[in-house]
Amino acid sequence: MDTADRFNDECGVFGVFRNPGASALTALGLHALQHRGQEAAGIVACDRGKFRLERHMGLVDDNFTSQDVIDRLKGDCAIGHNRYSTTGEPALHNVQPLFAETAIGGFAVAHNGNITNARKLRETLRNSGSIFQSSSDTEVLIHLLATSTKATFIERFVDAIRQLEGAFALVALTDNLMVGCRDALGIRPLVIGDFEGSFVLASETCALDIIGARFVREVEPGEMVVISDRGMESVRPFPDRPSNRFCIFEYVYFARPDSTISGLSVYEVRKRIGRELAMEAPADADIVVPVPDSGTPAAIGYAEGAGLPFELGIIRNHYVGRTFIEPSDQIRHMGVKLKHNANRSVLKGKRVVLVDDSIVRGTTSMKIVEMVRDAGAAEVHMRIASPPTTDSCFYGVDTPEKSKLIASRMSVEELTRYIRVDSLAYLSIDGLYRAAGQDSRHDVPQYCDACFTGEYPTTLTDRTDRLPQDHLAFLEKA
Repeated sequence: MDTADRFNDECGVFGVFRNPGASALTALGLHALQHRGQEAAGIVACDRGKFRLERHMGLVDDNFTSQDVIDRLKGDCAIGHNRYSTTGEPALHNVQPLFAETAIGGFAVAHNGNITNARKLRETLRNSGSIFQSSSDTEVLIHLLATSTKATFIERFVDAIRQLEGAFALVALTDNLMVGCRDALGIRPLVIGDFEGSFVLASETCALDIIGARFVREVEPGEMVVISDRGMESVRPFPDRPSNRFCIFEYVYFARPDSTISGLSVYEVRKRIGRELAMEAPADADIVVPVPDSGTPAAIGYAEGAGLPFELGIIRNHYVGRTFIEPSDQIRHMGVKLKHNANRSVLKGKRVVLVDDSIVRGTTSMKIVEMVRDAGAAEVHMRIASPPTTDSCFYGVDTPEKSKLIASRMSVEELTRYIRVDSLAYLSIDGLYRAAGQDSRHDVPQYCDACFTGEYPTTLTDRTDRLPQDHLAFLEKA
């Protein structure tokens, strides 16, 4: 499968404070968050002021299932990170959590999101004498904290994050504190849990479930929670409280369907997306088939809304890894079949509604449609469980540049011909908002939907030279 033709997930963060099995619990939490980043994983543990680090390229199961590794991560506090690089090359020096010894002690941090003024901050810090060890935007935070003139760690942390633009959900660790923080708009998720009296921080509730932790609440947009032996304290580092602009694509694709976000089951939202899509774009068809796995809940909802049978017309191979076969053009063409195979007995002679979460470049959609037709489908009607993706994400999701997003270059009619379907329809932006619990998008959006609308909720200091004039005009008003 062409990985460049899918949205690659962001990152996952996890932390445990004051539990003798902190590192093992963190490894389990990262396992539950593996869908958020498959490039690398790391854990930093603290044992009575002594920090221990394990950072590796690859999956959690490949690096953190050995008891020897967990034994090396001694301590009753630990934080962890799953990485998919959005800034910084895929190399070991960029694997998180990042750690540094500062004038006020050791400091480790794991970051989900993207700091949109990191390049400018890095230049300023370098000119002042800072020496960077990675190309990750997250390292900027460490240098801002280390060079702050404030007296205490909390004051330095606040001083540092107030200088950041963009999206961030942070979990940080010192020798006696664990800190969780979300950006002022709450673009990226972070939740608080309780495991046998120990505080837990995680990107999603599914990571709490795997260790049996109780969900306490979400870290609120613009909130910083400071966890110590005295308990948990809430700090508001940002003077102004803008409206919540949580990433709506978490509901469409990024979050695991068994997670809960803002009190809403992700699975139920995806089914509602499918029902909205069935109302907006019905099709004269025989069966509804998901593109697995991300299209499955929406396809269930579509089938329910349309009164059509739901069928597994495409079977996914969950055990696809790196292939030893020479990547010739012929093998690359077979990439979709390595991951998906048509269920001929279901598809033959049927008019099929094919439901997927999104179309990025269009190449994978075209190959899947071809596979369904080759299996004998009489008609193929593609339905997409989100609006057209026309703009890049600068908030921690690895998306192609705008010119490579096919919906920014082609109309629905042109794309229908390109991927060779009998009909194609996307969910409207209002339909997506209704599925996520809002009446409609209104004049003041309740979510970050920039990938669909081009309306970015923050300044993009490092990117403004690359944005078209209509985006620059919007940012000037923001």
